[in-house]
Amino acid sequence: MKKLFSIFALAGLLYVQTPVFAQTETDTTAATEEVAPAETKTTAQEATVQEETNAAKEQSFHQFVLEKFIEGGVEFMSIILICLILGLAISIERIIYLNLSSTNTKKLLTEIEEALKTQGTDGALKVAQNQKGAVASLFAQGLMRVDEGIEMVEKSVLAYGSVVMGKLERGLVWVSLFIAIAPMLGFMGTVLGMVAAFDKIQQAGNLDASLIAGEIKVALLTTIGGLIVGVILQVFYNYCVSKIDSMVNEMEDASISLVDLLVRHKAGLLK
Repeated sequence: MKKLFSIFALAGLLYVQTPVFAQTETDTTAATEEVAPAETKTTAQEATVQEETNAAKEQSFHQFVLEKFIEGGVEFMSIILICLILGLAISIERIIYLNLSSTNTKKLLTEIEEALKTQGTDGALKVAQNQKGAVASLFAQGLMRVDEGIEMVEKSVLAYGSVVMGKLERGLVWVSLFIAIAPMLGFMGTVLGMVAAFDKIQQAGNLDASLIAGEIKVALLTTIGGLIVGVILQVFYNYCVSKIDSMVNEMEDASISLVDLLVRHKAGLLK
């Protein structure tokens, strides 16, 4: 009761003092504005100029990218951009699919072991079928062959593991293709630009750096674009490959654990 009364008293004190502090602050602000109105206006103008400068910088960056894209040649830079868009789309789709295909293997093995103890192989099969993920589908495929023997379970798990791995790697071949094509297209644009530069030299009859500087700059822009696309897609590709490798190792370990569980279940060792 005393604690509650103290809280209400403190709240009332703050409520009473807040208008006083606010009034004091308002008076101080008004006095400051009266003393130094010129400084306030100068500060406001500087802030406005700074905001306009930042906006101009952001706008100039987008304009810079667009300008270099056009200078590099729309015919080549557009193809390189298409490679980037398609490669990113496939990579993002693979990342989402791989994350959805992940399974909590330890938890699933525990549930299957409990189902084998209480409900037998039929209960364990239902548990595997109700779970999502690559490991769960692998377990379901093996549990459907329990009546045919442990050797048939091992063969079924091994065969279906190749199918699951193919599903995990689907589409990555296109990402690797775009990784290879994008820099090659950039180099092709560079070579064609250099050829155009030498044609100008041949027509002019003398070697003038200002005559071919623009052509060489444009030629090198395509190479820069292709290399940037290749680097970006390579990062996504390596992530997907490493994710698939970890999932494959997890499936192999889980399949061995499943076979051990079935062997102990057949021998009556699960209690």
